[in-house]
Amino acid sequence: MSDSDSAYDRLHERAERVGGLETIDNLLFWDQQVMMPSGGTPGRSMQRGLVSALQHEAFTGDDVAGWLDAVDDADLDDDQQAIVREVRREHERKAAVDRDLIEETNAVISEANDAWETAREEDDFEVFAPYLEQLVELKREYANQIDPDAEPFSVILEEYEPYVGVDTAESILDSLRERLVPLIEEIRESDVDLGGAFVEHGPYDDDRQMALSEDALSFVGCDWDRSRLDTSTHPFSYGNRYDMRITTRFHDHSPVDGLMSSLHEYGHASYEHGLDEDRFPDPLGQSRSHSIHESQSRFWENHVGRSEAFWGEFLPIVRKHFPRLAEVSPREAFEAANQVYEDNLTRVEADEVTYHLHILVRFEIERALVNGDLDVADVPAVWNDKYEQYLGITPENDTVGCLQDIHWSIGRIGTFQGYTLGTVFSAQLQEAMEAELGADLEELVGDRRFDDMRTWMNENVHQHGKRYRTDELAEVATGKPLTADPFLDRIESKYRDLYDL
Repeated sequence: MSDSDSAYDRLHERAERVGGLETIDNLLFWDQQVMMPSGGTPGRSMQRGLVSALQHEAFTGDDVAGWLDAVDDADLDDDQQAIVREVRREHERKAAVDRDLIEETNAVISEANDAWETAREEDDFEVFAPYLEQLVELKREYANQIDPDAEPFSVILEEYEPYVGVDTAESILDSLRERLVPLIEEIRESDVDLGGAFVEHGPYDDDRQMALSEDALSFVGCDWDRSRLDTSTHPFSYGNRYDMRITTRFHDHSPVDGLMSSLHEYGHASYEHGLDEDRFPDPLGQSRSHSIHESQSRFWENHVGRSEAFWGEFLPIVRKHFPRLAEVSPREAFEAANQVYEDNLTRVEADEVTYHLHILVRFEIERALVNGDLDVADVPAVWNDKYEQYLGITPENDTVGCLQDIHWSIGRIGTFQGYTLGTVFSAQLQEAMEAELGADLEELVGDRRFDDMRTWMNENVHQHGKRYRTDELAEVATGKPLTADPFLDRIESKYRDLYDL
C-alpha cells in the first residue's frame, strides 16, 4: 500500500469517526428537548461539550494535515476526491478555531436553550438577551478566527450552506420579496375567504391530533422501524438513517398546523433514511446541507400535504379521528390548508406565500447582529419594524415575535435562509420529478405513488450524500442550476386560482 493510499484510508476512518460522533450529539439534543428532566441541563451541557470537543480534535490534529498533504497528488476516484474535499474543508475551518471557543459556545448553548424557554413562558426577551449576546459574540469570534478578512455573517452562513454564498441567498430572497409582496397585497384585497373548514369545528384534542399525525406519516409511507414521533416546543427531526426522532406540536384551533408540521419533519426523516447505507457514516452517507434537507421537508409538507389530491385521499382518515368533520368536502379542506394568513406572526405556521418574508426578517437581523451592525437589545424593536414593513403586521409580544424560534438558543445563527433555498429547490425537484415519472404531482398523489416519489428522491438527491457541492447537486438532480423561477411560477399560479385573482 502506498503512502497516499494509507493516508486516504486514515482520512476516511477519521471522517467516519466524526460522523458517528455527530449522530451521538443528535440523540443527546433530542433527549434534552423531549425526554430529559428539567434539572438535567448541567449534565447534558457537559456531555454535549465533550462530544463537540472530540469532534473538533478529530479534524484538527497535525495528523489530519499530514494525511491531507499526502493525498494531494494521489490518484483518487471521484468518490474519494469528494471525501477528501469535505474533510479538507472541515479541517481548515475547525483547525482555525480555538478549542476553548468551541467548548465555551456549547456551554452557553445548553444554558441558553433553557433561558429561551423561560423567556417565552414569561414573555420577557431580557431573560434570553444576555445569552443571545454571548452567542453572537462567540459566533463573530468564530468567523474572525476562520477568515478575519471576510464578512463575518458570510463565514457563519457557509457553516450550514457550504458552496452557497451570502450573495446567492440574498439574491433569491430579493427575487421572492419583489414578486410575493405584491401578490400578498392582491390576496388581501380579494373577497375570497378560504378559512373555516376546520377552525369552526374546534377545539381539537392533542392526543387525537397525535394519532392523526401518526396515520398521516403511515399514509405517505413512513418507516416506523426507523422512526418515532413525539412533541416538542419547536418541531425538529434529529438522528441518523437507522434512527430518526421526529417531533411536532399541535394547536387546538385547527389540525392543519400539527399535520403539516409532522409531514414537514417526516421529510427530514425520509432524507436520512434514503442516504447510502454502505457509506454511513462517512461524508457520502451524510446529508448535504441545511437547504437540501429543507427541500425534502418542504416537499412533503407543501407539495404533497397541501395538494388538492392529498385532501381528496386523506380526508376520510381525518374524519375517522374527528367525526364532526363529516360534512367538510375535500375541496374545502384543501382550501383551508392553503389559506393565506396575512396576519399570522409565526414562521412555522405561515402559509407558502408569506413564509419567505418571515425568513427575510430573520436573515436581515442575523446578518446585522453578526456583522456588528445591530445590538441585541434592539432586536425586538427592529423585528417588529420589519414585520410591519414586509407583512403589514406587528407582534403583540416577544413570545410571538423575536422569541418564537429555537434556532438562536441552540446556536444555529445563520441558518434561516436555508429554509428559503430549500423551498425553491423543492419546486425545481418537483418539476424534474414530474418530467421523469410522466405525471404531474396531483396525479402522483392522487394515485398514492408515494413510493415512486420517494424512490425518485432517493436516486436523485438522497443517495449522493455530500458527493457533490450544493450548487452541483441542483444540476445533477434537475439538469439546471438553482433558480427560484419554478417556485414563484407555481405559487403565483396556485394562489391566483385559489383567490380568484
